Amino acid sequence: MKIERQVLTPLSEINVTPLVDVMLVLLIIFMVAAPLLEQGIEVNLPKAGTGQRLTESNAVITLTKEHAVYFNDVAVTLKEVRQKLANFKSDQPLLIRSDRSARVDKLIELWDLCRSAGFLKIRIMTLSEGDSR
Repeated sequence: MKIERQVLTPLSEINVTPLVDVMLVLLIIFMVAAPLLEQGIEVNLPKAGTGQRLTESNAVITLTKEHAVYFNDVAVTLKEVRQKLANFKSDQPLLIRSDRSARVDKLIELWDLCRSAGFLKIRIMTLSEGDSR
């Protein structure tokens, strides 16, 4: 009986189909996840025609329509806002983002708290007339 020997040569071609499949799945995952990472606090800003651009601000305080207060995107109480403001320079503008549905008395209370903490340059964030958000 004669035994034939097969010579095995290494496969020199790389199968790229699994690589392409994995890359497409990763692309889809990142496309779905990217908008979720950029979500912030939902605030419906009022529109103003005479607004000015603010180039720098050391702190942003957000007041939502449910009257929840956020300091640089972290939920806080009004007492904690005063403590956090003590760590910031009062010579730079302070930015308040307030929802247009928020009650004015809550906004005034927040404004007063910032003034009593020594901030005299307080700005309210608005949309320009041309924005359609």
